Amino acid sequence: MIAKNAFPVMEYDDDKDAVVNPFKWNLEPFSTDKLIITFFPDVIDDLMKNNQLELERNFGGENPVYVYRFKDQPDVMITLGYVGCPACAGNLEVFAACGAKKVMFCGGGGVLDKSIKVGELLVVEGAIRDEGFSYKYLEPSRYIYTDKDITKKITLYLEKHKIPYITGITWTTDAMFRETKALVEQRKNEGAKIVEMEQAGCIAMAQYRSFDYGAIIYGGDDVSQEEWNTRSWDKRKGIRYNLVMLCRELVKEF
Repeated sequence: MIAKNAFPVMEYDDDKDAVVNPFKWNLEPFSTDKLIITFFPDVIDDLMKNNQLELERNFGGENPVYVYRFKDQPDVMITLGYVGCPACAGNLEVFAACGAKKVMFCGGGGVLDKSIKVGELLVVEGAIRDEGFSYKYLEPSRYIYTDKDITKKITLYLEKHKIPYITGITWTTDAMFRETKALVEQRKNEGAKIVEMEQAGCIAMAQYRSFDYGAIIYGGDDVSQEEWNTRSWDKRKGIRYNLVMLCRELVKEF
């Protein structure tokens, strides 16, 4: 039944029988249920060049999606995430329909506090839902939270291996060019440490489709100051590769 609202984005329908539903497509199951979603195309390119990946599945269409598995650990798959909740979390629903049950996300995001260093790891505990996608999967709320048990497994692993990290929530937005100074300050005051464009949708999808989901985002560009500072965040190849390899181990902890 539709919960009516003055604003269409806030209208939630609890009927799971959508007209277009990947769970009705009888998709061929993946060979494993463990998946990494990364936003590091350079890392995937290097893994391919070094013959470390093999194709698991190619989803055709206007924007093809490729899912690979590691040759030395074929029980773990990896795919390149697409920007924004509709693309990233939408693809995630298809992956869930193919049997993905344990999903680890890694990417970079803009810091709302300049004290968060480039490359510092944020274990995502939740997100401010400043987007539209998640409202079609869960009832309206200002915040959405990750599964505490999954977050605990991630942090225990990091502590065991003496890997520094921070925890906190993100600000998920649909409009990267509308991160105004006032909004940055407001979201920071609401507890957000990093701004990004996927977490609210991915967390909502995990709750809606009942699979395990965790995320680590490293401190990237700085949007907390008067002027945007890229901090060359997307050139940190060592950080990005190491984070993917870390997620490969973490997803097996779920």
